[in-house]
Amino acid sequence: MENTSSSKKPFFSTQKLTLTAVMTAVICVLGPFSIPLPFSPVPLTFTNLAIYISVFVLGMKSGTISYIIYLLLGAVGLPIFSGFSGGFAKLAGPTGGYLVGFLFLAVITGFFIEHFHGRLFPSILGMVIGAAVCYFFGTIWLAWQMEIGFIPALTVGVVPYLPGDIIKIAIASILGPKLRSAVRHI
Repeated sequence: MENTSSSKKPFFSTQKLTLTAVMTAVICVLGPFSIPLPFSPVPLTFTNLAIYISVFVLGMKSGTISYIIYLLLGAVGLPIFSGFSGGFAKLAGPTGGYLVGFLFLAVITGFFIEHFHGRLFPSILGMVIGAAVCYFFGTIWLAWQMEIGFIPALTVGVVPYLPGDIIKIAIASILGPKLRSAVRHI
């Protein structure tokens, strides 16, 4: 009788586990660095850039897992969220919707990168759609937290961040494919 279980490739090889840990660490290092804006409770962060790079390097599933690990580490209190904060209170605060929305950013961006084989325009489109979905969740949560309407929440929680997001998407579009290629050759 043939053993079919040995012919299956494991989802997590040693290399994939190591890369997932490394990309989680990258998110943990970049996530706390933030620039507070005086008119908004939402700081400018590098978390989305780290997630874009993570899904380029790891793909959709492992890239999303690396973000989930980051989210769980922050939720239990490690100071890896913006401003070197952590804990469940951060998830329940004004930026919690964005932290949850980053899950969708990882899945959507990773889907486009994987299913369009790293082609530039679909990758950029995936990052833009992922950011829009993330902003949708973040804006709804921010509006509820601040007891304001959706449009005012959009004004303080999204519009000021769009130029920075364009720059982050450009950086990820340049670095991501190079890092992906370098990792694939290891």
